[in-house]
Amino acid sequence: MTQLAVPQDITSDTSSDPVRWRVLAVLLMAIFMSLMSVSVVNVALASIQESLAASQSAIQWVLAGYALTFGVVLVSAGRAGDLMGRGGIFILGVIIFTLASIAAGLAPDAQWLNGARFVQGVGSGLMNPQAVGMIQQYFSDSERGRAFGFFGTTVGVSVAIGPVIGGLLIQLGGLEFGWRLTFLINVPIGLLTIVLALLWFPRPLIHKPKSQEQQGLSSLDPIGALLLGLGVLAVLYPFVGANASALMWLLLPAGLLLFYLWARWERWYTERGYSPMVDLKIFATSSYRNGSIIMTLYFLGMTSVWVLIPLYVQQGLGFSAFEAGLVGVPSALLSAYSANWAGQRVNHYGRKIVIGGLILAVLGVLSSVAVVLLHEYLGVSIWWLLLSLACFGLGQGSVISPNQTLTLAEVPLAYAGSSGAIMQTGQRIGTSVGIAVITAIVFSVRPYSSWHIAVSLGLLTITLIILLALAMAFKDLRDRREF
Repeated sequence: MTQLAVPQDITSDTSSDPVRWRVLAVLLMAIFMSLMSVSVVNVALASIQESLAASQSAIQWVLAGYALTFGVVLVSAGRAGDLMGRGGIFILGVIIFTLASIAAGLAPDAQWLNGARFVQGVGSGLMNPQAVGMIQQYFSDSERGRAFGFFGTTVGVSVAIGPVIGGLLIQLGGLEFGWRLTFLINVPIGLLTIVLALLWFPRPLIHKPKSQEQQGLSSLDPIGALLLGLGVLAVLYPFVGANASALMWLLLPAGLLLFYLWARWERWYTERGYSPMVDLKIFATSSYRNGSIIMTLYFLGMTSVWVLIPLYVQQGLGFSAFEAGLVGVPSALLSAYSANWAGQRVNHYGRKIVIGGLILAVLGVLSSVAVVLLHEYLGVSIWWLLLSLACFGLGQGSVISPNQTLTLAEVPLAYAGSSGAIMQTGQRIGTSVGIAVITAIVFSVRPYSSWHIAVSLGLLTITLIILLALAMAFKDLRDRREF
């Protein structure tokens, strides 16, 4: 297997450190806050638009601005944490996210709110890769699978509870103040996270010796960071930007060119003996390469389920936002359970757990198509979606956390943050492209057909994409057996 150049000063093994479970608790608090904030905002968009008298374009940027800055800073932040200490970068990200949440909650107009959301994305982009890197650093073998299982459980619970909390806060606070509470609720969580991180994180995790800090600053590869950041921005912008013009799609080939230039730069930088932002030899490791492709494909399809179903039940069937949020609760809770279950068994069953999860996800989407069509033609209750989406949720929990464990298993600790961030960047790109393309299919069919036909076609497209991820999972299983 190809060996990566590993800086010697950051490879110390802390996987037996007794504070690791307290460190994990702090990490999961921040992940819960950042993910709940996303799902809460999805419910609050209509109230925000009415309260601030915002245009549709301005409201789109409430989501798009966060997605852009989050995706752009991920890899640079991951590498900075690898070199300069993950704990310090993590705390900085939580501070930025918390301050931006205050600014968003007090926003006097849409422009102020969108500016705060841009900054929130930066904070989230700083903290997320550190969480992945620190799990790699503090846990090994079966415990690492359990830790990533708890990570997946936190994802499932935060996604499930977000829409429900959002609906309750908006109902409690009313039109003007309710949506502000959906941002301000992050403040006590953020403050508690900062305090506990300062109390519980070991000092070397927060502060590096000055000699190492200077070495880290000189190894951040600013040109590589700039090329990759601009490439991600160019690829994401046409998909998440509000009302992107035809000319804006020229950013796509420009983004691909920037990725090519970044890869050439990283190779040249490595050959000159410098520590690159991402050692491209990591892609020669089949487990990392295959797992990253699986995750990108899965997010390309999976996230659109949680756009299409709420869209269908609200606009097609007249459900309220609160009722639409309830449709996904059993799925998210079962996703949390299966993530924990799979995390404890991934070292024993390996890629077979991911394959089983992808099969369950396919069955869940296909059965949801059946529920939609049976409701339209035979009057079957639409609440059967609770069961079909529960099957999808079981699959989701069995895919994301185990795949993350398997993908990063052979990554050197020195590149844990940046390698995890590369995988998360693939998720962000997959999410943005998938939502844009699949919703475009639905809305292009909608003028000529009914909601149930349009949504069914969208869900079938998602099924095809998840089947591609399943094919890649079988390939990875074969590669592991051959190795």
